[in-house]
Amino acid sequence: MSLFKLRAPFTAAGDQPAAIEKLMQQREGVSTLMGVTGSGKTFTVANVIAKQNKPVLVLSPNKTLAAQLYEEFSLFFPENKVCYFVSYYDYYQPESYLPAQDIYIAKETKINSELDRLRVEATASIINRPDTIVIASVSCIYSLGNPTDYRELAVPLKVGQKIKRGDLLRSLVFIQYARNDIEKVAGTFQVMGNTIELILPYQKEKLRIEHFGDVIERLEWVDKNNNNVLLQLDDTLIFPAKHFVTTQEKKDSAIISIKTELDNWLPQLKNPLYQERLKARVTHDIEMIREKGHCSGIENYSSHFEGRLTGEPPYCLLDFFGGNFLLVVDESHIALPQLRGMYAGDRSRKKALIDFGFRLPSAFDNRPLKFDEISRYFKDVIFVSATPGEFEVEKSKGFVEQIIRPTGLLDPLIEMHPREGQITHLIEQIKNTKEKGFRSLVTVLTKKMAEELAHFLEEKRIKVCYLHSDIKTPERTELLHKLRLGTFDCMVGVNLLREGLDLPEVALVAVMDADIESFLRDKRSLIQIIGRAARNVESKVMFYTDRVTKSMQAAIDESMRRREAQITFNTANNITPLSVTRDVTKSISNIQQAIAAASKLKKRKPVGDKVTLESKIQELELLMQRAADDFDFQKAIELREEWFELKKHL
Repeated sequence: MSLFKLRAPFTAAGDQPAAIEKLMQQREGVSTLMGVTGSGKTFTVANVIAKQNKPVLVLSPNKTLAAQLYEEFSLFFPENKVCYFVSYYDYYQPESYLPAQDIYIAKETKINSELDRLRVEATASIINRPDTIVIASVSCIYSLGNPTDYRELAVPLKVGQKIKRGDLLRSLVFIQYARNDIEKVAGTFQVMGNTIELILPYQKEKLRIEHFGDVIERLEWVDKNNNNVLLQLDDTLIFPAKHFVTTQEKKDSAIISIKTELDNWLPQLKNPLYQERLKARVTHDIEMIREKGHCSGIENYSSHFEGRLTGEPPYCLLDFFGGNFLLVVDESHIALPQLRGMYAGDRSRKKALIDFGFRLPSAFDNRPLKFDEISRYFKDVIFVSATPGEFEVEKSKGFVEQIIRPTGLLDPLIEMHPREGQITHLIEQIKNTKEKGFRSLVTVLTKKMAEELAHFLEEKRIKVCYLHSDIKTPERTELLHKLRLGTFDCMVGVNLLREGLDLPEVALVAVMDADIESFLRDKRSLIQIIGRAARNVESKVMFYTDRVTKSMQAAIDESMRRREAQITFNTANNITPLSVTRDVTKSISNIQQAIAAASKLKKRKPVGDKVTLESKIQELELLMQRAADDFDFQKAIELREEWFELKKHL
């Protein structure tokens, strides 16, 4: 009996049945699903998942696409556990040192509490439930806590168990839960006499633990809102509230190991200033670890806590699955190059920190995985892309092509227009598309060009917005939602408009500077751009160019090949092409709303005159100082952000 229960309002059609069968025949091993836009690649993968019996990890190139996949798989598998695991930072400024300018930049972060909770939910679910599907971004290859410690430090409870209330509370604190009788957020507990209520990061309900003397008398799942008892338990297991947890023995051993590394490394730093700088920092960090159990930048000592040798790979999300799971790499032509490049960038930044006395060499070992280390997990993997790269083609024992769309939709027609008069022509095309009730996408080469073109179109009374990497994930989702609603008639962007966006209302895709050979205008990128117009029967693609490059011709030829194959299929099966229809609800609305609500980057609007602002600023400065004196640096950082915001309004 399969672990996974697929629920879908339709059955496999077009190339999907053959693709599903071939992919199942090729399990285990490396396979590639080359599926054109709109052919239902996600549904094909869902069918493969439903036919096998092990947990699943789906890797996506970014948070936006990961969230879109999370919504789709949640609908396909409502009875199974679908989780979301992405970077939990709203804002991340890594620690770095610029030797040429002699500038040290301290690490600054803003952690999103909802994303943090979802990450813990994912790891706890992997351990608890084999029918788990985790949708993750490529950042999941960064260092995470030891899965063995995570399992072993879980606190087992059962009715009738003898354990003092004080001992239980200390156990909860040790695995990173905090007492908070006022704000009931994930990872906290409240104490009311002999009753403890625990807000678990990975559970919708809260856990109520009732003592009678030194014995657990009752365990209950309780509704968080109205406190109704939902289920009485005989036993349960409480997993740590955070991933980075360790035993007291390992902490003591780590302190000794850090001291030893410091003593061995100091003589190798020839500059006395670097020696003194490093000694002061590490000594302070050791004291903080000893007294409070953590310090700022504790991740740089991860190899000491985990007992890893120099160069050994850190633990990451993939280790929580064990050795037997199905890996799906979505948009693999983008995801795999990202996975390759992460290690080199991280090492380059840390080298300056180590060479100039800011960090010990062991900081190198707090890193993302190297690509060859990631490849060891490619035991049962499906690469999914409309334009697979060389790696996927070479490594796959099976290459499955899915170019027939069940809807009968054809690849869009491609038209050429010279650069001369291109903006006038573009405005005319956008207006014509709007009159038909559809939307337009315009893709350019740089972020600045996207902003400038959007501003120009706005001056011409076109409802337009721009989208690029500087816009945060929740805002991107909001803009795409407004485009679908018709709040905007046009969106201008760079490469973010290429992969994975499901926009059935788009009937025009305009490619500016189509003849400039670059990674944004090579064959693969152009095919992806063309695919954004492949969900609407009225769609067309406009290339603004003065010549036809090899990349353009190759993309046009491939598009025509797919178009002719679809026409043949439609004729043989008497199919009339239909546009894709999808309700205009916010994609990943529930999860994105929760993430946005938990964001600590939401700007505060100061109220009052200059005197009031100055008074508030002075108050914040006092609170920052108190937080620093109490070694509560996270609180100090939060206060400083508010301080900066108020200073802007003076």
